[in-house]
Amino acid sequence: MDILAAHAERTPDASALIEGERALTWRAFVDRRNRIANALRGLGVGRNEHVILYTQNSLEAVLIPAAVRAAQAIPVPMNHRFVAEEVLYILDHSDATAVFVSEAFLPMAEEVRPRAAKVRRWITIGEERRPWAEHLDDLVATGDPAPIPADPAQGLGGSMIYTGGTTGRPKGALRSGADPAVLLRFMEAFNLAAPGHVHLVAGPLYHSAPGGFAQFSHVFGGAVVVMQKFDPEDALRTIERHRCTSTFMAPTLVKRIVDLPAAVRARYDVSSMRVLVVAAAPCPMRVKEAAIACFGPALYEFYGSTELSINTILRPEDVLRKPGSCGRAAPGIELAILDDDGRPVPPGTPGELYVRRYAGIFDGYYKDDAATRESWRGEWATVGDVASMDDDGFVYICDRKRDMIISGGVNIYPAEIESALIQMPGVRDCAVFGIPDEEFGEQICAYVELMASVILDAGEVRAYLTQHVARYKVPKVVEFSAALPREDSGKIFKRKLRAPYWEKAGRSI
Repeated sequence: MDILAAHAERTPDASALIEGERALTWRAFVDRRNRIANALRGLGVGRNEHVILYTQNSLEAVLIPAAVRAAQAIPVPMNHRFVAEEVLYILDHSDATAVFVSEAFLPMAEEVRPRAAKVRRWITIGEERRPWAEHLDDLVATGDPAPIPADPAQGLGGSMIYTGGTTGRPKGALRSGADPAVLLRFMEAFNLAAPGHVHLVAGPLYHSAPGGFAQFSHVFGGAVVVMQKFDPEDALRTIERHRCTSTFMAPTLVKRIVDLPAAVRARYDVSSMRVLVVAAAPCPMRVKEAAIACFGPALYEFYGSTELSINTILRPEDVLRKPGSCGRAAPGIELAILDDDGRPVPPGTPGELYVRRYAGIFDGYYKDDAATRESWRGEWATVGDVASMDDDGFVYICDRKRDMIISGGVNIYPAEIESALIQMPGVRDCAVFGIPDEEFGEQICAYVELMASVILDAGEVRAYLTQHVARYKVPKVVEFSAALPREDSGKIFKRKLRAPYWEKAGRSI
């Protein structure tokens, strides 16, 4: 069954997708989806081939992945903030055969296209056209509106999202499809399956959670409202205008809303909002309490990952009752907290968090069998997070993927930054880790050990890294050390470098 087409048949004139003054009804959404899907097939995009989405938040950023799935291909979102070196790596590693590119990213496309040998088709979005590319408007105009018979599971959930890599390169977490029954359980757990649902997309759609919740909402016939770029007051304005009933936000975005002056917040009626989902980073209790004061008992939290999807859910009635928890196992999810030998630990004892294989889990890391094997212990998968569970089954995350930094809800892997920094002339060794940040949860700190007689300053280090990694990965804090502390094995003792910052902040994560 084509679920989206069923919505178009049942409520053809209802809103499916809104962005600013632009809107698509369900009839128009499915018609365009089908036309783009058939045009992609005509351009030679085959089943299970990978299609890059280098798109700004917009109608197209929701429409195109639906079309790619309808064409039986796999959408692969591109991080907007990647530099040329990173964009080229994703284009090559993903084996993408086609790329959709928004107007804002055309300069980058011009730069990398001559070296992106595997890409057969480029498709531009917006007013500008290029002689080397197709254009989305032409695909819509010439594509056949007839649906393509497809595997419903693939049509719902196929994707490959690149996560940071502990070896210095992102890994493609491949999911070939989704089970509608799993989506239904999640939607019901978040109270999102009710009629008249209007979902606000506040975060960038190249991240898994904003795109996932938008997709969940469409599966159940809800309207999706897309913000091009987040602004806290505009978010309140949009909620009032469209009577939005749900949204997903990283804690940083929620903080920006609750930190608005009370007089500004009072201008807007946000009483329609019944589900405010917060995740992607630890959310301070102060922010949770302020969010409840602003939106009422609408706050949900979850723990999950690109690979393992949603694993725990904290409901509104438990937010204040269980401070620091990310909730209990989501419906249909089995959790285990194990020690290094794979044995369950007692309640309250930290261990590695595992999830039993289920229909919503990822297939594996693309072209990385070793990393895929490392994620599994029999039927149980992990992304390396350390957690404890209380006697009531509530989970508390104690530590995160080895050395990973979460800044503003964005996963940042020190190994990638270190592999770039170690190549800087004059650098003998380095260590990158997260330190507390009031607004973003964490910020990046780099300790640098220089070669003899070399003199560098923090500005030079940051300028060098700007050429090799995305700007958001460039450390705000750069310190120099004559000799970095090391363990007996010779590995840099990051904990000794990191501990003073966290001790001063009075927290460990």
